[in-house]
Amino acid sequence: AGFIKSPLSQKRLTQDSVELYCEAIGNPIPEIQWWFEGNEPNETYAQLWDGARQDRVKINATYNLHSTSTIYIANLTSDDSGMYECRASNDPDRNHLSKSPKVKWIRSQANVFVIERPDITTRVISEAGKLVLSCNMTAPYPAISGHEWMHGDKILHTDTDTSPLTSYIIEGKKEEHSGVFECVYKTSPVIKGQVNISVAPQVLAYKKSEHGNEGDTGVLICKSPSFPAVDAWAWYKNGQERIINGSGRYIIKSSGNKTELRVLKLSIEEDTGDYHCNATNSYGSGSAIVNLRVRSRLAALWPFLGIVAEVLVLVTIIFIYEKRRKPDEVLDDDDGGSAPLKSNATNHKDKNVRQRNAN
Repeated sequence: AGFIKSPLSQKRLTQDSVELYCEAIGNPIPEIQWWFEGNEPNETYAQLWDGARQDRVKINATYNLHSTSTIYIANLTSDDSGMYECRASNDPDRNHLSKSPKVKWIRSQANVFVIERPDITTRVISEAGKLVLSCNMTAPYPAISGHEWMHGDKILHTDTDTSPLTSYIIEGKKEEHSGVFECVYKTSPVIKGQVNISVAPQVLAYKKSEHGNEGDTGVLICKSPSFPAVDAWAWYKNGQERIINGSGRYIIKSSGNKTELRVLKLSIEEDTGDYHCNATNSYGSGSAIVNLRVRSRLAALWPFLGIVAEVLVLVTIIFIYEKRRKPDEVLDDDDGGSAPLKSNATNHKDKNVRQRNAN
């Protein structure tokens, strides 16, 4: 048996977690075990198993083309400091109680140093339209090479100051910037503090006005992006009558910072009006209004019927105009045909007169 990957020594803080990885190869595939030796002089190596240390130890192993094993220890204490040993062997007698194995266990070791976590005092001060966030780490603490301020995965600020006190300024009110912010100390290991900007729920309607057709299902949605999360949601019709989930034609679905009210088989007379969504957390409550308008099923046809009516009126006007215009055209043709006859008659008369005069 031989190691492909060995565990690496690490530094961790109390209450953190640590994970060590080991990988071995051989034929037949070797078994992997984890052993531990503490820092106390009288401590000796003891084997670790899945579920040890009040279920804080988790061991996962796979034996496929080769052996892999991971040991994970949660909620570290100072007693977890020590030497962790990954052992591998593929000797058939490796676990025999009386026989000595022909091939000894091969070993790979890693030290885990668990350092007492320093206390970090955090504050949020609101002044002159600004929010001042601060973290102050109390001694003893490792050497500091700088700080970072983070909101989620976004880095807001970074510096190389070595002071245990760090601050960050946000323009605006609490209600506009609620959430979880982190002050990160660049130490070994990295130390983080958490600054919470907590407010009552700031409730927003997904749409301030919703439209639905009679007989369809109306969907009204409210959400709150504030911190901390909403503890309870409630819906009211016209600001007075509380809507109970499952009663009548109402279905309410709420999860975290979002709530949804469904109104089945919409009725123009019963369901049109204002609906209030109310959110509550440990810092207070907030609400928003959604106006629901219910239209007749024929409402969508009115534009089409209007266009048809306009076309019919236009066709009727053209038809009447053409009908009245035809007799006038016939009279004009008759007048034009009689004119030459009148002219011919005059010419003949003139000829007769001339002939009589000649005689």
